[in-house]
Amino acid sequence: MAEQQQRNPNLMNPKAMAAVAGTRGAGEQVVLFSEVLTKVNNAKDKPKKVAVLKQYDNAPLRQVLKGAFDPSIKWDLPEGNPPYIANEAPIGTEHGLLRNEAKRLWHFVKGADGDLTKTQKETMFIQILEGLHADEAKVLLGMKNKSLNKMYKGLTESVVKDAFGWNDKFVKPEPEQK
Repeated sequence: MAEQQQRNPNLMNPKAMAAVAGTRGAGEQVVLFSEVLTKVNNAKDKPKKVAVLKQYDNAPLRQVLKGAFDPSIKWDLPEGNPPYIANEAPIGTEHGLLRNEAKRLWHFVKGADGDLTKTQKETMFIQILEGLHADEAKVLLGMKNKSLNKMYKGLTESVVKDAFGWNDKFVKPEPEQK
């Protein structure tokens, strides 16, 4: 009991450490969204493209692809690419991950964040771009500009909808109740 009271409350207890052990080791390779989309680009036909997206399916990837293809999402950012300094650090070193930054994308959707000024949004967007690996920054710009389909051959609205089971409103339809 005395040992428990002296333990730093900000540290994980041994049971929690055991639970997360092996979930993501330092040696585990994180696949960038740009790498996933390149695999889609290189897949030979639609079923293989859909299979690649299903293999790497996660909420942040779906969020980026929804932002790129859903016509109801309008970005509250200026047209074109903002001036930013590309992060040229090699993959796996000094850069953030789009999968981690995706949770902040809602700030840039028209009507979603009334607390930030346009200048604050633009500054935050540039900071995200500069923190990402150069290839992922291009994916983010492609999402904002709704041009990912031009950057990656065969990455179409139809492929994305099929991969995630989305309807024309880019949501998974609710199963019909009997």
